[in-house]
Amino acid sequence: MAKLALVYGMRLFPAEDLGEVSEAVITLKDGRTSRVTMHLIEGSKEQIEKTLEQSVDAFFEMYPEI
Repeated sequence: MAKLALVYGMRLFPAEDLGEVSEAVITLKDGRTSRVTMHLIEGSKEQIEKTLEQSVDAFFEMYPEI
């Protein structure tokens, strides 16, 4: 298996300040681009932590070959 790179980003904002969440564009070394869907989780600190953990677990379940 090739060495992998997980691309992610996190930042907290007051929920009432959000207007729009867009996708991020990644540029590969060969010049091709790829898109990364950004996800929004709202709630208390504890709710966000729990949902994020479940989301990461589900993400890796999509790749059982890893």
